[in-house]
Amino acid sequence: MQAPLKATLLRIFVGEGDRHGSHPLYEAIVLKAREAGLAGATVLRGPMGFGQSSRLHTAKLLRLSEDLSFVVEIVDRTDKINAFLPVLDMLFTESGGSGLVTMEGVEVLHYGKKPL
Repeated sequence: MQAPLKATLLRIFVGEGDRHGSHPLYEAIVLKAREAGLAGATVLRGPMGFGQSSRLHTAKLLRLSEDLSFVVEIVDRTDKINAFLPVLDMLFTESGGSGLVTMEGVEVLHYGKKPL
């Protein structure tokens, strides 16, 4: 069994309607993370939730929301995540979008060819 590696999970919550230029903001974040050489990024779509406004967003058929939540998760070494934060700040500033960002320490077991 391999020993866990220490890493950081960066979790970014944005709305479906948030845009950066002609792209959805979540897509711009993933493209910049790739450009920055981060280990990987995953976008998750939230079928239901609410944010700061307490307005309920849901994907239920009879009650279509115009702004579902998207979560971008990125796990990498802490130094690489910290180096990406100014890029993330720039994306939010340029887009005028809003969101929530959390960071937490995680332990990673990596299987495959390229460790963090």
